[in-house]
Amino acid sequence: MTRFSDPVYVASGLRTPFGRGGGALAGYDAISLSVPVVQAMAARAKPDLVVWGSVIPNLGWSNIAREVWLDAGLDPNVPAFSVVLACSTSMTATIAAAGMLGGDTHLALVGGAEVMSRPSIALTADASRRLTDLFARDPQAALGALRTLEPTDYVLPTKGWSNRITGRSMGDHMEETARSWGVSRQAQDLWALSSHQRAVAGWETGFFGDLVIPLPELARDANPRADTSLEKLATLKPAFDHDSGRGSLTAGNSSPITDGAAGCWVANDAGVARLPEGMPHARLVDAEVSAVDYRTEGLLMAPSYGIPRLLARNRLTFEDIDLWEIHEAFAAQVLANVAAITDPGWVRTRVGVQSDLGRFDWRRVNPNGGSVAIGHPFGATGARDLSQAVKELWAMPTGSRAIVSICADGGQGTVALLERP
Repeated sequence: MTRFSDPVYVASGLRTPFGRGGGALAGYDAISLSVPVVQAMAARAKPDLVVWGSVIPNLGWSNIAREVWLDAGLDPNVPAFSVVLACSTSMTATIAAAGMLGGDTHLALVGGAEVMSRPSIALTADASRRLTDLFARDPQAALGALRTLEPTDYVLPTKGWSNRITGRSMGDHMEETARSWGVSRQAQDLWALSSHQRAVAGWETGFFGDLVIPLPELARDANPRADTSLEKLATLKPAFDHDSGRGSLTAGNSSPITDGAAGCWVANDAGVARLPEGMPHARLVDAEVSAVDYRTEGLLMAPSYGIPRLLARNRLTFEDIDLWEIHEAFAAQVLANVAAITDPGWVRTRVGVQSDLGRFDWRRVNPNGGSVAIGHPFGATGARDLSQAVKELWAMPTGSRAIVSICADGGQGTVALLERP
């Protein structure tokens, strides 16, 4: 939906190591975990704009981007605003910033964070109304009423941050999608194993070394497992569908609860000139925010609409894409979306794209692992995916192309086309 006529670039940024839920980074909140990333990036170049996001609500702040920037002790004259689009949050920040370049804005710092270990516990609207009304009349009585609150008065982060409308988690929805697309448990476990092997290899070969800033509590990603195997993955029980006997999504082939923060750069030509020489960057040629009716298409299937439309708009086929960086909310989600976009009849009738997209090469997907292994802090994933893709693309010949795809709760998603300058 947004084909950029003037050159716009995404440059690799920095991120924290991604920590396991309840692990080394659980003592942070989304602001404090973002601060070291923003400070380290701002030490390389001063942005003209900051766009940052976090998905899990926190009543302690309303504009996390501004809070992070000021807590980092940086120039208060730099504007900052926040975005939220579920798992696509920091990729949406990238697209938003790209559209704002021009005039005096040449370089934007974008990203996001999530500390999934520490979700806020809120009161329901009814409980809040009772207490605020009572505080207005009798503050002392209101304090006493706090002691009488019942479990039903609280909004708790149950069932994996379930969809508000359906009351069901992303995993619950994905079980249905996996069955409708015939995605087997074995195929999911095979993909999960590959993701772990590639992420571990990425750390061992030094690929992540200049993308991750170590923290006192954690120096490298905690989730990738060098010791996993198909045999171990096969022993895990279904994580969402416990009763039907058909559940295929497990803790091993799903992205884990994760804490982390990540950023990247968005720039025009003048902005790129302000970045350190040799910093990997790629032209952002086109981007799309997609939405589908998840009641018929599946909660996490919006990329299957966005990818064919983006390819057709740019007169490209699968063979023209040298790199795919596809967010792995679940192994089944990757497999289902690719099954959809490689079904010519489905693409023609459902998406409305008539061109032949050709043959899909699985060997080009997520060469250094994805979210199943690395982890998925909601607000940080987009920037992590983009930075990783840009660095991978930077090692390829000029003109090489990448597609970055991220699904999001609510039947939405984002897709971007990058090109090596």
